Amino acid sequence: MRRRDLGGIAALATTSSLAAPAMAQGEERLQLELKDGIVTIQFLPDVAPKHVERIKLLVRRGFYDGTPFHRVIEGFMAQGGDPTGTGTGGARDLPDLPAEFTNKYRFLRGTCGMARSSNPNSANSQFFIMFAPAPSLDGQYTIWGKVIAGMDAVDKIKRGSGGNGVVQNPDKIIRARIVTA
Repeated sequence: MRRRDLGGIAALATTSSLAAPAMAQGEERLQLELKDGIVTIQFLPDVAPKHVERIKLLVRRGFYDGTPFHRVIEGFMAQGGDPTGTGTGGARDLPDLPAEFTNKYRFLRGTCGMARSSNPNSANSQFFIMFAPAPSLDGQYTIWGKVIAGMDAVDKIKRGSGGNGVVQNPDKIIRARIVTA
């Protein structure tokens, strides 16, 4: 591809809806250090204030450091946030959260949602990052953030096998931290 063509593509990317949203000065965001790079997630407290506060609390406690992506389904999502790696664990000292569903955002590539049981008010610490759109999740799971940088590192998370996506020897979150824009 010629340099001139690349310049046009770059200009298009900065004006399209795919470009990262502008961040307010001093806005907090989440950074996940993965084996293949840093993932930066913009919090969405306007639609999920309780879930955002829970994620921040757990990050500040170091809860997510070393936790695995225990369920990873190709073309769907990567789920983590369970220190047991079984999909049944969570921050047991904290109560489950009530659902904060929204119509403002959709489950698209890079959307971050809270995992839960069949009870919509059972989210605790587990979360997932979408590899692709999943309209069936809209209005059924809480959206608390979106990846604004590092989706290439998310794409390299080790995939699971079978229909449930359970991962043997899963990739882990090396470190999670809150940073200021």
